[in-house]
Amino acid sequence: MPDLLDASVWLPLSAPEHVHYLRARRYWDEESEGEMAFCRVTELALLRHLTNARILGNAALNGRAAWQALSDWLAVPRINFLPEPPGVEELLAQWAEQLNLRRGDWTDAYLAAFAVASGCRIVAFDADFHRFPGVDFFHLKP
Repeated sequence: MPDLLDASVWLPLSAPEHVHYLRARRYWDEESEGEMAFCRVTELALLRHLTNARILGNAALNGRAAWQALSDWLAVPRINFLPEPPGVEELLAQWAEQLNLRRGDWTDAYLAAFAVASGCRIVAFDADFHRFPGVDFFHLKP
């Protein structure tokens, strides 16, 4: 199965001026296991970040350009869009009970559940994915 990249990886890959671009590029060139994937949440997060001037300053894109950037990624042969697999809700319910999820934890929990249910390895700069049981996680350390 492909690597499911968090938006923390897609954004620097999409913005060469980003502080983590070189590290993300090293993953792309040397450490990836071949195929990579978006899910709906990572697509939307990338679009949100690409159009946010607080994040990218003058390099922020308008909506049309951000959509084109996403389309360009999805045209790369080694990149796929994965629909939500069965089992995500069950994992989220289990982790909500076990891990006391709060505020910003929910999106990470969803991505971790998506990765587990689809058999993907999740790749992120965010170290918090270690807390989810059974997730295959590759932490990109800056």
